[in-house]
Amino acid sequence: MTAAGQPASRPPSGAEHRQAFHAEYAWLGDESAVRDVLIEVADGTIVGVSPGVPADAPPADDAVRLPGLTMPGLVNTHSHVFHRVIRGRSQSGVADFWAWRELMYDVAGRLDPDSLYALARATYAEMALAGIASVGEFFYLHHDADGRAYADPNELGRAVVRAAHDAGLRITLLDTCYLQADVGGGALTGVQRRFDDGTWQRWADRVDQLTDGERLRIGAAIHSVRAVPRDALGAVAAYAGERSMPLHFHLSEQPAENEACQARFGVTPTRLLAGEGVLGPRTTAVHATHLTDADVVALGSSSTAISMCRTTERDLADGFGAAVRLAAAGSPLCVGSDGHMMIDLWEEARAIELDERSVSGRRGHVRAHQLAHALTDAGARSIGWNTGTIAAGTPADLVTVRLDSPRTAGARSGDVLAHVIFAATAADVTTLVVDGTVVVRDGRHRSVPDVGGELDAVIARF
Repeated sequence: MTAAGQPASRPPSGAEHRQAFHAEYAWLGDESAVRDVLIEVADGTIVGVSPGVPADAPPADDAVRLPGLTMPGLVNTHSHVFHRVIRGRSQSGVADFWAWRELMYDVAGRLDPDSLYALARATYAEMALAGIASVGEFFYLHHDADGRAYADPNELGRAVVRAAHDAGLRITLLDTCYLQADVGGGALTGVQRRFDDGTWQRWADRVDQLTDGERLRIGAAIHSVRAVPRDALGAVAAYAGERSMPLHFHLSEQPAENEACQARFGVTPTRLLAGEGVLGPRTTAVHATHLTDADVVALGSSSTAISMCRTTERDLADGFGAAVRLAAAGSPLCVGSDGHMMIDLWEEARAIELDERSVSGRRGHVRAHQLAHALTDAGARSIGWNTGTIAAGTPADLVTVRLDSPRTAGARSGDVLAHVIFAATAADVTTLVVDGTVVVRDGRHRSVPDVGGELDAVIARF
C-alpha cells in the first residue's frame, strides 16, 4: 500500500500516471453509502470505480487507504474571500446588514494585490481543510484604492486565482459587473469605485482578457439589481450565454432591495431578471431569501439554481429562504460559505433541512442524499465543473470524513451518509484529493502547514 499522504512519484513525461484509492465507505450518488470501494485514477481522472473490493485484495492492497466516508470533493458555490477578515468583528454593535457592510468596505478599501493573495491563499487553505475542492469566487474588487485600473486590469482577479491554485483548489472566478450604487443609478463613491468598470461593455472587455485554464473557469456575475442598470442585465446575461459561462447574481437578500426594485420598476427583482432573460439552467441565484410565490415559480420553472448560504444569512439576520419550495418547483440547490462567518459546508447543507424544520414544525423535507447532491454535483454544475460524482470519466476530487470522532462515532452502526451529513463538521475531514493530488492528509494541509498561523498573520494587518 502507498504510504499515507505520500502520492506516487510522477512518471516520465508522456507516461500515464496511475493511482488507486480504497474507500472504507463511499457515496456514489444513491440514498446510502457503499462499503469497500476501489477508485482507480489515471492522470487525475477516475477510470474505474469498484464497490465490494476488500482492502486486502489485489489491486486494492496497493491503494491509498481512505478510512471513513469518502464523497466527491465539496463545492463552495459562493465565496467573497476577503470577508474572512471580519469574522467575529461584527458580533457587537453592528445592528444590521447595512452596518455590517461598512465593516466589509473598510477591509475592501485597504487590500492590495499582495495582501489579497496572502489572505486568499490562507482562506482557501482553510476551505481545503473543510473538504472543499472547488470554489466559486464572486469577485468584484477590480481596481486600485482610487478606482483606477492596474496596469494589468485583472491583477486582483489573477491574485485570487493564483491563491486558489497554491492552496490546491479549483476555482471559478465569477467576475462581477457592479456599476451603480442603487436602483436609481446613483454613482459609486468611496471604496465602491474599486468595483466599477464604468459600463457593462468595459466590464466585458476586461473579462475578455481572462481565459479558462487548468483548475480555472471564468464565469460572470451580476452583483444585484441595485448594482447593475436594467439595460445592462440582459447584456451581461447574453455575454455569459454566448461564452457558455456560468452566471450568478445576488437575489432578494434584503427586504430593502425588494422594496426599492418594486418602487422603481413595479416588479420584484426576480420578475425584473426574468424579463431581461437572466434566468435559466446556467444561472445561479444566491440567497433568494425574500420571494413571492410567483418568484418561486419563475425560478423553478427556469431551472435556475439556488445557492443557499445559511451561516451568513442567519448571522446577518437576513431570514430563511424558501429552499424546499424552490427545490420542489425545479431549482437545484447548492451551498456557499459567502462571508465566511464559518467555513463548514456540512453545516451549510444540513441547515437547509434543519432551519426548514424550525419554520414548518415538521421533519424530513430534504433527505441526506439530496443534501449530499447539493454539496457536490449540483454545486459543480453551478460553477461550471463536472467534478461532483465518483464515476469513471470525472476528475478525481475526493473528500474523506473520519468516522471515529466524538461527532461521527457510531456511524458504522447506522446510516453512514446521514450520520455524516447531519453531525460531521469541517474538523472531521481527514483527506482531500483534487485532480488526483493529495491536498490534505491526516487533517493537515500539505502545502500550507500552519493555516491558522497564516490567517492570524494576514488578518492582523487589517
